Amino acid sequence: MTDDRKKPPTPGRWTQRALAAGSGLLAGFAALATAELVSAAVRPQSDPIVAVGGAAIDRTPPAVKDWAIQHFGTNDKLVLQSGILVVLALFALAIGIVALRFRRTGAAGVLVFGVVGAVAALSRPDSEGLTDALPSIVGAVVGAVLLYFLIGRLGSPAAAPGPATERPDDQAEETATGTGGGWDRRGFVIAASAAAAASAGAVVIGRSVNAASGQSAVASRDKVVLPRPQSPARPVPRGAQLRIPGISPFTTPNGSFYRVDTALVVPKVDATTWRLRVHGMGVRRPLDLSFADLLGRELIERDITLTCVSNEVGGPYVGNARWIGARLADLLAECGVKPPSKGGPATQLVARSVDGMTIGSPVEEVMDGRDSLLAVGMNGQPLPFTHGFPVRMLVPGLYGYVSACKWITDLELTTFDAYDPYWVQRGWSRLGPIKTESRIDTPKPFARPKAGTVMIAGVAWAQHRGIEKVEVRVDDGPWEQARLAAQDTRDTWRQWSYPWRAGKGGHTLTVRATDGTGRTQTQRRTQTIPNGASGWHSVVVTVD
Repeated sequence: MTDDRKKPPTPGRWTQRALAAGSGLLAGFAALATAELVSAAVRPQSDPIVAVGGAAIDRTPPAVKDWAIQHFGTNDKLVLQSGILVVLALFALAIGIVALRFRRTGAAGVLVFGVVGAVAALSRPDSEGLTDALPSIVGAVVGAVLLYFLIGRLGSPAAAPGPATERPDDQAEETATGTGGGWDRRGFVIAASAAAAASAGAVVIGRSVNAASGQSAVASRDKVVLPRPQSPARPVPRGAQLRIPGISPFTTPNGSFYRVDTALVVPKVDATTWRLRVHGMGVRRPLDLSFADLLGRELIERDITLTCVSNEVGGPYVGNARWIGARLADLLAECGVKPPSKGGPATQLVARSVDGMTIGSPVEEVMDGRDSLLAVGMNGQPLPFTHGFPVRMLVPGLYGYVSACKWITDLELTTFDAYDPYWVQRGWSRLGPIKTESRIDTPKPFARPKAGTVMIAGVAWAQHRGIEKVEVRVDDGPWEQARLAAQDTRDTWRQWSYPWRAGKGGHTLTVRATDGTGRTQTQRRTQTIPNGASGWHSVVVTVD
């Protein structure tokens, strides 16, 4: 006797695999969308993409991290997040195909994604506990359930061409469906369409809520009126800005100022709830300041050039701005802190950010009379969020990784032997004095100027020492002294220019600077790790 009942249809082998892979991708999208929605109820930093990206940054070797900064600049975070999404997409496609034959195993693969995200969130320096794991876990559960359901609508795997083979009972159980092994085409299409629409809606809602969560911070910044500084910066001298096309402006606009940090989500801190704690070794009177307290102190205004330690020779990660803030040395002195040279026990000032970043500065340099600041304003405006609103720290003459903590919330006095901050743990030097450097801004590399007088121009910097001389060399000729623009202060960079009588052909232009101590920058070329790049900047041009 034969069974004449009609068997449910099954899609072709490759069609079925493609639909299974698409199911995995849709399940991954649903997991991420749900996680983003849940993170809106927790905090943006708990989103798994942000958490995994942050954990990846923390564990990336310094050389690789430096390479990313050099090649991608301020887009390095976008590249990292895009890379994570690509890896997750490939993983989702793979588990979708696996789920076609091993349905429960495939669904469990989505849960692995949740575990990775949860572990990453809990491992971050700014983790707020188990709640940070919720977005990853909830998202993974939703994705796993969706994948299990969608694969069930596809039916048992289509047999490959050739003799029929028996599958083990455990595999048959894994792929059993409510349709008796057939393809529920209508159910699959409806479920997949509904899941895609719901996931897209979750993304829109999650991002809207996350954006709204920062509105109180935005409103607090909008209400900030910077007080008139008791010690204003002197006017920029006439002649400090050369009128030469292509040269960097003396004052870098806020929107053009370089940004190098590890924050995948820019912290938006409400100034009305911000607090700064000062404590640690040698602190006889600990402080707990509000933003209003800080604005009520004596404020000073200064032009200061900042430089990132990741700046290659001739690189863009240097900028000059007019800052307003409170003297950090005065604040520490009020707490009873003394520098080591005057018997103080603390050698290191560790600044902590709201995102968990730690930056260690030498107490001696912070308190030696230079204009170390807790800055609240930049170029006449409250600090932009990307540059540390409401308060950041800066110390002239030190690279940013040992001085320029953004979104600062805690200052602890300790010693270099007792604690290694974030970058020191990753192989960078404990001390980071800025090296004397110079850069050719114009002509650009591989430019083709016309024969005749060509203006070579650029900037040179040696913060807290100043620039005394800049020299230019064409090919292997003698060093010729460039004309220096007026100097603002020894804490700012200095423009320079040299009129070159250019002859036709290819030429190499080289620049070097001498700082206020009489020391000329070294020709010895070094990488940025562990304490900043060195060497002469050169450009190659062809004169037509």
